[in-house]
Amino acid sequence: MPKPVSLIEQASVLDEIVSGRRMTDEEAVSLIESGNIHDLAEAADALRRRLHPENIVTFIIDRNINYTNVCISKCRFCAFYRTKEDKEAYVLSKDEMFRKIEETVELEGTQIMLQGGLHPELQIDFYEDLLESIKSRFSVTIHSFGPPEIAHISRLSGIPVAETIRRLHAAGLDSLPGGGAEILVDHVRAEVSPNKISATKWLSVMREAQLLGLKSTATMMLGGAESISDRVTHLAAIRKLQDETGGFRGFIPWTYQPGFTDLGGSVTSVQDYLRTLAVSRLYLNNFDHVQGSWVTQGKEIGQITLSFGGDDLGSIMIEENVVKATGVTYKMSKEEMVRLIRATGRIPAKRDTKYEILEIYD
Repeated sequence: MPKPVSLIEQASVLDEIVSGRRMTDEEAVSLIESGNIHDLAEAADALRRRLHPENIVTFIIDRNINYTNVCISKCRFCAFYRTKEDKEAYVLSKDEMFRKIEETVELEGTQIMLQGGLHPELQIDFYEDLLESIKSRFSVTIHSFGPPEIAHISRLSGIPVAETIRRLHAAGLDSLPGGGAEILVDHVRAEVSPNKISATKWLSVMREAQLLGLKSTATMMLGGAESISDRVTHLAAIRKLQDETGGFRGFIPWTYQPGFTDLGGSVTSVQDYLRTLAVSRLYLNNFDHVQGSWVTQGKEIGQITLSFGGDDLGSIMIEENVVKATGVTYKMSKEEMVRLIRATGRIPAKRDTKYEILEIYD
């Protein structure tokens, strides 16, 4: 166990971190466990201001399209998946997906996230055809297929991961989400997602994609079966990979929702989430962006994340089904997102997948 950081030591440590020194793993564990939450917020916000002095908070208009709910992974924290034999199992037709994308574009959407399970039969030709069909019809960024999906397509199709990524990229894939990371510690993964790829494999797939030129995001699921030390191990792994490749555009921590899941348990506290968010902002000094989660926390807490190091609030979520399957549902319009950000004293701005500003609402 790390030695707790005293209040005097904490103030000194936080000043040094904001000034540019790297936080150690031991400091991160201690600060998440017992750091003064107000001091953490102040330090994380100071670092956010140093990185983004323009005082802008961004969001994106996109859509998650769950093209299938069939998944052989059967993660214990997921209430969305179905087996292939289940009467509720589906694979969307291309026409259904085109209708959803057309609606997204009409709502000023610029990004599509194709999010499905590890379907036991869909090989790479299915995905190539789908990506090419979308790109031939719509001018949208396709931000899709996390490392578990890439590894699964590779294995099912009998081709190497690098070739899988190259072929998907050639067909229209633009970037990778950080899905399937959960906690990058194998004993935790054995508890929450025992049939998914290992932490090492997740990192290696992401490294391969980034070295091939596909940028990505990193995520972390809080409140499942992990310890604080496990969270910091996760942060250390993505910070190390970012040092190597520079391929992560942003970091997105989110909280596990236990409703209707096999894993069960309780929702982690808002204080725990905010403390972890602030320490993540301070620890990940090689990440440009940290996203606050209103999808799992609600709009009011989403606003508060902007005082804990967050500079982005993600998507207005035209469609979201995975979190919704746990019984948690929040919706947001573009106008409401703008009002929500503006009420915090920040300047709202719509961005694209690359975090480039498309419109400022001053």
